[in-house]
Amino acid sequence: MAAVIKGKKLPTGIRQRKNGSFEVRVSRNGKSYSVYSKTITEAKKAKAELEYRLDNGEIIENKKLTYGEWFKQWVTNYKQNTVKESTLNTYHTYYNSCIAQEFGDHKLCEIRGVDIQSFYNKLLSKGYKDASLKVVKGILNSSFKQAYKDEIIKRNPVESTTLPKNKEATSKKRKALTKEQQALFMEYAKDSYLYNYFAVSLRTGMRTGEMRGLKFSDIDKKNGVIHVQRTIAYLPDKGYVENTPKTKTSLRDIPLTPDLISLLENQKNFWGFKVEKIDRVIFCDANGEVLKINRVQYEIDRIIGLIHEAGHEFPRITSHVFRHTFATRAIESGMQPQVLKTIMGHSSLAMTMDLYSHVMEDTKAKEMQKIASAF
Repeated sequence: MAAVIKGKKLPTGIRQRKNGSFEVRVSRNGKSYSVYSKTITEAKKAKAELEYRLDNGEIIENKKLTYGEWFKQWVTNYKQNTVKESTLNTYHTYYNSCIAQEFGDHKLCEIRGVDIQSFYNKLLSKGYKDASLKVVKGILNSSFKQAYKDEIIKRNPVESTTLPKNKEATSKKRKALTKEQQALFMEYAKDSYLYNYFAVSLRTGMRTGEMRGLKFSDIDKKNGVIHVQRTIAYLPDKGYVENTPKTKTSLRDIPLTPDLISLLENQKNFWGFKVEKIDRVIFCDANGEVLKINRVQYEIDRIIGLIHEAGHEFPRITSHVFRHTFATRAIESGMQPQVLKTIMGHSSLAMTMDLYSHVMEDTKAKEMQKIASAF
């Protein structure tokens, strides 16, 4: 008997599930193949596509399907039109650099949790950082989870795995410049073409990509704010491109202070360009092009080299340290966590409170000394 929905018969091969979604089932050579859709319209389209792919040899039997073949299907069918281009690039980068060598040719249904756990440990021994391990697990978990939903595999093997802890990274504290280091760096950066960049970064806590994507049209003097609404991302096939910020909370307004206005005005004509369009990026190279991240790091290293030549000790830092330094100064000055969360563009208050815990750890000894003097 044909399935019925709202008094209408459903097409052969389509049935509605208890959760309201639809299952499409097509048989070929005695074997059944299924896909799932949220609506009847999508189910009809999915049925036609499934039949076409089966008839043209594009469907591989589940037992023979390799992870590499599934990864390609997963990206094409489930991620291509749902995530940002930079995220797709991340998927491909990690797949090609490490996942493919480990699981690319393995049958999807034969990969076990213990295999994935061993893979994590192998990456850790090769020097992969905690952040990279989290990305790898995220890709594997999402792809296997979808395979489970599509009934290609009986369970998601990633669910039984645990990321190993990088003991060396765990023992390291977040880097932030002390007030003395901050002043020393800016003193030796005063002749740098990125002086204004460093100064604005230290006063706003903006991410490196957000700083490099900042345009004159984002400076809203009337309302006294900087509109953070884009970032610069690198895509292998396209180079440096504009992208949307990291998260929804990354879209934010940062209050303009008098010193920020002065720094931004100084930068406006730094290279001698005539500002004809307000959509030009503020911090650019001598040709008016977007700053490449390696150029920013090169300039940081050059300035630190000058500091060393002058006989001062100074740690090697990256541009992200300026963001953390801003947060540290804000906490030291008494800024409330919720306010700092908004300015930093954190997706959760927990991320902001983590910064507070690090700063408090660093200042405990100083505070204890203050208390000691009372006895």
